[in-house]
Amino acid sequence: MTTGASRHIQYPSELLAVICACVYSFCLQPTEPSLDPLIQNDYGVPTAFPSALPGSSWPEPVARRTLANLCLVNHAWYEAAKPWLWTKVEVRLPVTWLSLVEEIAWDYDEETVDMVMENTIKAAAKAAVSSRSASSRSADELCLEKSIMETFVGPDSSIAPELLSPAVSRDPSPRRLRPKSKSPARWKLIRSISNAIQDVLEQRDPGVYVPTPSDPRPGRFIRHLDFNHFRTIGMRRSIDEGVHSRFVTGDRVEAVLKEMPNLAVFGATEYMDGALTLPVLKELFLRGAPSRGRGRPARGRGLMFDNHDNDHEEEDRERRRECRDLEAVDLTGCVSAVFVNALMEFVNTHLLPQADAEASDVEVDSNDHVSRRSRGVRFLEEPLIIPGLQRLGLRGVKSVVPCILAPFVLAFPSLTHLDLSGTRVTPDILFALGESPTVRLQSLALARCVKLTSSSIKTFLVDSEVTSQLTELNLYGDATFATNLVESDLREILTKAPCLTSGMLVYLDISSAPLTRDLLKLFRPQPKLRSLGFSHIPNLELKAISEFIKATAPKIEILTLVGTSPELDCGLRPVAAGAQRGPARQSSVALHTHLIRPLCTPPFSFSLSSPASAAPALPPTHLRVVELSTPLLGGLGAGAGAWRIIRSKGGRGWYVDTASGWVAQLGSGLGSVLRRDLEPEHPFRIEMEKLSKANGNVTSGVGWHARKMEILHGHGMLGREDGLYGAASFAHQG
Repeated sequence: MTTGASRHIQYPSELLAVICACVYSFCLQPTEPSLDPLIQNDYGVPTAFPSALPGSSWPEPVARRTLANLCLVNHAWYEAAKPWLWTKVEVRLPVTWLSLVEEIAWDYDEETVDMVMENTIKAAAKAAVSSRSASSRSADELCLEKSIMETFVGPDSSIAPELLSPAVSRDPSPRRLRPKSKSPARWKLIRSISNAIQDVLEQRDPGVYVPTPSDPRPGRFIRHLDFNHFRTIGMRRSIDEGVHSRFVTGDRVEAVLKEMPNLAVFGATEYMDGALTLPVLKELFLRGAPSRGRGRPARGRGLMFDNHDNDHEEEDRERRRECRDLEAVDLTGCVSAVFVNALMEFVNTHLLPQADAEASDVEVDSNDHVSRRSRGVRFLEEPLIIPGLQRLGLRGVKSVVPCILAPFVLAFPSLTHLDLSGTRVTPDILFALGESPTVRLQSLALARCVKLTSSSIKTFLVDSEVTSQLTELNLYGDATFATNLVESDLREILTKAPCLTSGMLVYLDISSAPLTRDLLKLFRPQPKLRSLGFSHIPNLELKAISEFIKATAPKIEILTLVGTSPELDCGLRPVAAGAQRGPARQSSVALHTHLIRPLCTPPFSFSLSSPASAAPALPPTHLRVVELSTPLLGGLGAGAGAWRIIRSKGGRGWYVDTASGWVAQLGSGLGSVLRRDLEPEHPFRIEMEKLSKANGNVTSGVGWHARKMEILHGHGMLGREDGLYGAASFAHQG
């Protein structure tokens, strides 16, 4: 008789996998966010979204710690939790990156292809024989090993026979002396061995089950890799060490990417853009569909390489065919010469129509005009397309010239999110993108694109089907890089652009646009608009803004007014001779009088006949956060009532109603509601008070109304980010 302590309950592996998948999903952000900074403390479970408190998801460290603990229960839980524990990898420190490379990349000197082949086949043969009988196992194992090995020497093998046959049966050759250039990815080798084992056993003993050969390397589980938090500041490294002894190198990134067949999301920053070499770009963009049919080199181009290089390219292409297509790439701030040159070579080689060996020379003058000198050019194939990529972030990629940027952006026919803020995008690129029959953008950012003309923006938004389904539009401009929109084109956009007439926008930023009171009246109702940017419009009256929000977009929660309205001047702009400069006190009074009081305060009501239990009147709008200039924030002092000043890690600051927030309480039966009367001891109000007292000593993820599009998870302009991406979103003014 067995006791309860000695019994071991075995659950189906599918059930354990579902449980681990749920644990991982608990840390994912919902599709409808609360727009507030994430609160990491545990305040319960929300019942509806959006929800600022309780938090809409688990903190990611909690989910990771839970999965790590599940790995320690037993082998079954380990196999179920390990894939989800490795699904998302964020590189933060140099030592973690080096450990990651050692864990994922294949060291061919330490563990050769022959060793992996021999050990894997022996283990599989032993498992197969053990499942059949207990007699004559040694002879059966040797026979089965021989049969499996023979399957790799056929003419249809996807892996070269010289890699899979034993070393002693092969004479040395120049290729053998270069194993790194002729070695397959570990996951592909294991998959080929698994297929061979299944084929042999199906012929010999149909119905015998043999588990898939185990691979201790976790690269096949990784679907998300980003360097958002990676930096080497504070390591006391010399300039020479920073140049010649880099941690993140192109070879290391390439070796890691080769072992990630299921990678779907990749994020880079300016701290490691020197590692974005041509082989790395090929590993990122040529995986999946581009290597299955289109994008193969032209016939004559193979003559430019020796036989070894041709074999190596063909092997890489065969491996990439079995990889998953990349879905999102964020290259925010990547401006190094290494990256720019690699991107130029990648575009010229794969994205432009290729010619014979005597290819055309490309020159770019100071005005970014392209000229070509060609000798006997003959196009051999149509340009490659990359159909899997849906989200592309190029914010701040200023060094890429238009003749390279255009074919790169146009190579993605399935884009839904595109961030071109701060790039050299030209009207020609917008025109070509607007002609795409397949691109349907949901989120678009063209902030501070100084080369765009007013007519090109108008045509792209009014006449193109590409922007007809937009829900997020960022045309931000400031005093330094103002938007080029003129009043006539802006009038046509407001009245004819499908994204503005449909009423589906949730985010809009037209800062520095020539808006007037009359143009505000042309806006169609915007019932879903939650975040609005009206900064750097110096002549727009505050009362006109208040009337517009109340009548047209009452669901707005966040409003930016940096450098807008004469009433909020605070002496920032020059005044005429003899005129008096308005003090900050008058600006703060005007802010409360013309904006906060009429939009954020419930209307006064008094009745002797109404019951005491009647629901209190609600404010006419959802406005609860206003971004203001630094001088005006200084003039507001400690705030008024529940309104407090919360500053970002950089130069931005907001005037926030700490008594307002999205709250979803268990058992309330109300779902998620925007409460405007949170009591002082409410946890959300306490958290906002802490951010206010921090006076800017906060993380880079604290802020509202992002300037950068969230690319990696697909949350767009309403997404939340920290690290270097968070600094670009909430810390910097531009």
